[in-house]
Amino acid sequence: MSSDDDFEVEVPELAADDPMRAFLPAAFGKKDKTANIAAQIDKSRRVVEEKPSKPQQVKKGGDSSSDGSDSDSDDDSDDGDEYPVSHEMVIPTATRAVTTVSLDPAGGRLATGSTDCTVKLHDFSSMTPTTIRAFRTIDPHEAKAADNAESHPIHHIEFNPQAGNALLCISAHPQAMILSRDGEVLTTFVKGDMYLRDMHNTKGHISEITGGTWHPTDKNQFITAGTDSTLRIWDINNKRSQKQVVVFKSKAAGSAGRSKMTAVAWGTPAQGGNNVLIGAALDGTLVMYGGNGPFSRPAGEILQAHKPQTWTGGIAISGDGRMVVTRGGDDLIKLWDTRKFTKPLVTVSHESTSSAHPTSNIRYAPNSTSIITGSATGHLHILNPGNLRPEHVTPITPGSPLITVEWHPKINQIVTGSANAETRVLYNPEKSTRGAVEVMSRAPKKRHIDDNSALTTDQSMGMSGDAIITPGAMPKKSNAAGGSKDPRRPHIPQQTPFQRSQPDERHVAESIPLARMLHEDPREALLKYADKAKSDPMFTKAWSKTQPETQYAEISDEEDHGPDKKRAKR
Repeated sequence: MSSDDDFEVEVPELAADDPMRAFLPAAFGKKDKTANIAAQIDKSRRVVEEKPSKPQQVKKGGDSSSDGSDSDSDDDSDDGDEYPVSHEMVIPTATRAVTTVSLDPAGGRLATGSTDCTVKLHDFSSMTPTTIRAFRTIDPHEAKAADNAESHPIHHIEFNPQAGNALLCISAHPQAMILSRDGEVLTTFVKGDMYLRDMHNTKGHISEITGGTWHPTDKNQFITAGTDSTLRIWDINNKRSQKQVVVFKSKAAGSAGRSKMTAVAWGTPAQGGNNVLIGAALDGTLVMYGGNGPFSRPAGEILQAHKPQTWTGGIAISGDGRMVVTRGGDDLIKLWDTRKFTKPLVTVSHESTSSAHPTSNIRYAPNSTSIITGSATGHLHILNPGNLRPEHVTPITPGSPLITVEWHPKINQIVTGSANAETRVLYNPEKSTRGAVEVMSRAPKKRHIDDNSALTTDQSMGMSGDAIITPGAMPKKSNAAGGSKDPRRPHIPQQTPFQRSQPDERHVAESIPLARMLHEDPREALLKYADKAKSDPMFTKAWSKTQPETQYAEISDEEDHGPDKKRAKR
């Protein structure tokens, strides 16, 4: 056989979807270890399987005529290209429903609040596609890690739009808090006297706070809404009393002039002008005040704007300060005009989730070109700001209610929070900047055992193999608190430097004579010598034989046993 003969090697033919292809090499030689950015971003593309039904429009122009002939035939896929919803990044850091989300003005830091009573901070600059997690988790009401402090669900968190170094935190508690961007509690505001009837004389809320927001132009002021029928304006430099209290007087029958305030919004026109303050009450009333005061009487008031005793959790003001949209617990979304604050311009039906999740909100797009809100089915609804018709509906968490939404103007990304404890960041690689786009464009971090907290070695219990240990500095077997990690065991106080300089009980008992007598009972110490003192007296032994015996007189029964009675004086 000559060397010029051709040899044919039989190669097994595999189908394109054969799982055996995963074990075969794709190429030979040195491989490029650089990350495929395009493949990573394409992997985060959202796949929409089904198209939900659009909400039906109920009223338009304030009349009762129903408009059920909505025959828009626009394709959702074409509309989706106009909005940053083509890709998503999932942040599964919470353990319960995510009730509120907020991004700082630069769009580099994300804060989420949940019903697990914690606030989680995420930094986009430090996350990679394989390390999407919060860099800090805070319980605002936890004083010390060892204490059993009370915790409260988080209702609302919001970065200061004028200065991103402050974070407003409102929980199910009468006291609002200001946190730093790193999670440190900077200020805790005062609680009012609950025994005062007149709310004008109280220094703070006397019951739970339901919501709040920052002043649109002043970085030192914010407002809170409480269940004590008040809106209170605060100055972050004065935590002992509010700056202004706005008492809402309900006109509903049987309310005694009080009603819980469920939501509040504070907006100002982008081109300048007077700002406007809108509040919603549990009795269905919608009140409007001038943002700069006076607050003694509302500038506009609409009775039964929504059904009484239903929770209106969403209020948003347009960028020009003229339009207001509300989402009530009566399964309706209404559009109002502040210049004619008497009846709604448009009313559409939209299933409410405020009965189970009171913080369900509604938001305007950055340029007020759209309105976004969630739904009970887990879909994101992007509505037309003029007629509230759905322009684009896309599923985010099907089967789990979508509670909170936020559209950041600078990075052009939408952040959503759902009842299944997931936070999702929606973006478009071509129209969005920074944020989730940068995270998905980074090379994946190599997996390390320290990335999994469950497998990380505790330094107090041992040491890793590549650790350098200084001689004489071996870690102790106890933890930092000085005792067992079992929470059922009592807490052992940590030994302080003062205690280390004091002698212990063993040293005192061995070195100081008669030191053990400090812990003995003196009566028992004396009684143990009673028998010995009686049998062998030490001090009275000389008189034991010479001492005469005591003799007692014999008394007969006939004699009077009692003493002689004194004769009474006449």
